[in-house]
Amino acid sequence: MMMMMTEAAAAAQPEPAEYIQLWSDSLAQVLGQVTGSAVPCVVRAETPADLAPASEGDLWAVVTVSGGLRGEMSLRLAAGVALRLAQIFMSEPPTPEAQPSSDHRDAVIELLRQVAGIVTTSAKARWGEVQLLVEAAAAAPSWSAAGTFWLQAGEEASAMRLELGLSAALVAELRADKVEPAKAAAEPPAAAPKARADAGKGPTTLDVLMDVQLAMTMRFGSRRMLLREVLDLNPGSVIELDRKVQEPVDLLLDGKLVARGEVVVIEGNYGLRVTDVSPLEGG
Repeated sequence: MMMMMTEAAAAAQPEPAEYIQLWSDSLAQVLGQVTGSAVPCVVRAETPADLAPASEGDLWAVVTVSGGLRGEMSLRLAAGVALRLAQIFMSEPPTPEAQPSSDHRDAVIELLRQVAGIVTTSAKARWGEVQLLVEAAAAAPSWSAAGTFWLQAGEEASAMRLELGLSAALVAELRADKVEPAKAAAEPPAAAPKARADAGKGPTTLDVLMDVQLAMTMRFGSRRMLLREVLDLNPGSVIELDRKVQEPVDLLLDGKLVARGEVVVIEGNYGLRVTDVSPLEGG
């Protein structure tokens, strides 16, 4: 469900407005998929009058932005908001008096990662390849926010608010992005003469290979087993691997490691959010 940013939010800080709107739209989409009904989301730049001050029970997450955009972003959720989102995500009954657990915390972080995954896909047409790494934080980040917004999810009377803080580096990237396209349009492309000189040449070997399809494999872990253990396998058998749930999984090309990342779910299919890339070596 697409929800527009309030006019006050867009006017207050126009540079990051489009980026923050992606987070609002993506949050609405994830919550809508989980609940099976539309969840209105809106962005606000003004501080809510009834906003509770930060406390020890708040849940903090930090987003590291790399690729087409670079910088950091923080998310703060009051304890009650984090609990409500976790209960929605885990399909638990809405019980405000429940005691938040580590499972609830993990559920909120996973929800934010799914939101970030949609933001990454949506941002590609605007900023190119953007990577968003969402991690839980024990407290507020050490850097001061250069821009602050609130995502309000749900109806006004019972809205859930998420505080978003953008680092100075990310705000500068977003501001630069507003200026550079106009500058580039006003200047003739410097590479035009070279392009004309090379126009008669055919495609290089590398150009041809770029369209070759490669079979990629995700490796969650491994384990050495005795032959008798293999022969004893039957439906319902459980095999414990040598990798913890929170550890990254491997992306392999012909048995060689090319990247590591986090497992995500995209429209019912498994996917991989890359967090580390390994250089390909010959031999």
